[in-house]
Amino acid sequence: MKEHAGQKPVSSLKIYLRLLGYVRPYTGKFAISILGFLIFASSQPMLAGIFKYFVDGLIDPSVSPFPGLPLLADMPLMHTVPVLIVLIAAWQGVGSYLGNYFLQKVSLGLVHDLRVALFDSLLRLPNRYFDENSSGHLISRITFNVTMVTGAATNAIKIVIREGLTAVFLFAYLLWMNWKLTLVMVAILPVIGVLVSSASRKFRKQAKKIQLAMGDVTHVASETIQGYRVVRSFGGEPYESRRFRAASTDNTSKQLRMVKTGEIFTPTLQLVTYIAMAFVLFLVLWLRGDATAGDLVAFITAAGLLPKPVRQLSEVSSTIQRGVAGAESIFEQLDEAPETDHGTVERERVTGRLEVRDLTFRYPGGARPVLEKVSFAVEPGQMVALVGRSGSGKSTLANLIPRFYHHDQGQILIDGVDVEDYTLRNLRRHIALVTQQVTLFNDTVANNIAYGDLAGAPRGAIEAAAEAAYAKEFIDRLPQGFDTLIGENGVMLSGGQRQRLAIARALLKDAPILILDEATSALDTESERHIQAALDRATRGRTTLVIAHRLSTIEKADVILVMEQGRLVERGSHSQLLAAGGAYARLHAMQFHDDAPADVGRR
Repeated sequence: MKEHAGQKPVSSLKIYLRLLGYVRPYTGKFAISILGFLIFASSQPMLAGIFKYFVDGLIDPSVSPFPGLPLLADMPLMHTVPVLIVLIAAWQGVGSYLGNYFLQKVSLGLVHDLRVALFDSLLRLPNRYFDENSSGHLISRITFNVTMVTGAATNAIKIVIREGLTAVFLFAYLLWMNWKLTLVMVAILPVIGVLVSSASRKFRKQAKKIQLAMGDVTHVASETIQGYRVVRSFGGEPYESRRFRAASTDNTSKQLRMVKTGEIFTPTLQLVTYIAMAFVLFLVLWLRGDATAGDLVAFITAAGLLPKPVRQLSEVSSTIQRGVAGAESIFEQLDEAPETDHGTVERERVTGRLEVRDLTFRYPGGARPVLEKVSFAVEPGQMVALVGRSGSGKSTLANLIPRFYHHDQGQILIDGVDVEDYTLRNLRRHIALVTQQVTLFNDTVANNIAYGDLAGAPRGAIEAAAEAAYAKEFIDRLPQGFDTLIGENGVMLSGGQRQRLAIARALLKDAPILILDEATSALDTESERHIQAALDRATRGRTTLVIAHRLSTIEKADVILVMEQGRLVERGSHSQLLAAGGAYARLHAMQFHDDAPADVGRR
């Protein structure tokens, strides 16, 4: 759905028809709503007919609206008119209820389906998509843009059907009353069409700008809320306030521009319509011929009722264009290709042998490779540590193993099978990942440990995993223990406590391959000692890839791989690499100097 250079933008009609395609599951309810609006629309000419009968009856009391029906034919004028008006009102009320209620059911179902489709697509999209789009804009799409679609799918459809049918019924009645006068009115329609078409283009363009501006508002608010500690620590309140004010002001000015377009467009169209009406009234008086006073009153009444549905149909253009702009961005995301998964291999359990052969990787649009011809092998049960300066490619390598990104050249093999050949779900079942950025959910401690595929794990297993990660001691002190709600992203816990919950989650998964990406960096010395003991147990019989800065974590590795600018420059044990006096020894001297005395004391 993206508009590439040289490619024509998708037409509003195509987008709107695609949007209406989501109505298909609700065809029955939609048919009932159309029936309701048919009933409502048919009541409008009936009112004009009542006026004809009333005026003609004042002149000739013997006139009957239904000469063939004895009951109504014999009723006096003063009884017939009130009864008919009440009946028409009841008929109109039934139509209005059926039309509005069932269309709302259709529309709300449609919006729900779109929102769910949008959210589900987020769960399938590749990491690259989240790298390229801010969370604020993605959230705005699910909330604000879908709300814009709601307008197009509820009020717009209601007005198009109800007012459209009303206009058709009134127009048919006018043709039946006096076709010559009615055709004169048709002459004004091309002028109205030009006005609507011109305004529609402006509305759609402005609606897209409003969406982007709303995304900026959400983005700024989201960043400030998530980073409120940094904002307050560094006195960023005035800056964030200015940033939010600027985004909101930009959004408000774009909204006002759209309102201005609408407020100029509607009166202009109304003026054109009433000029046509004035012309019709002139013709009515000039060409009345043998028409009765009741005929003229009925014709003028029906013609007077016509501008309202025409005006509402013209105003609905802005709502539809806002909805089309919202739907366009929604379909743009829905049309994004999901994570590539051509794998066919599925294994119940792997031994955990990991081999990397001539691995080269560059991020999309990147000038140079982040990893270049990296090769190493890890036997089942071994612990391998990756060390190097920031930006050397350590975390990128860790992200390639569970296929968060696809590598350009080389291979990553698990038990001799390329990771590309495993199905994504099966591949990730064999890997437990713990990162520096812990993600927890606004749920209980137990549900955060037993998350996703682990949901439904026995309570005993959850508690055992927590105990193995040295988390049980602080969990038992919480108000409801394992059933305590921990707030958004574990806000009620310390950094070390959150990290231990993440490690407990990985231990409960019991995967053959464990990746620890700076997993102990948020821990204090006391917590780290507990975690080290837990990791010693957790890594037995499990292939472990450790990315860490702390000496206490790295020195226990079977093999240490030293990376510089995407290349492996050294490999060996802690003592071998220190003795070699190369890159690792220099890193050790710079980064691990503070840890050395404590570690020496522990040996």
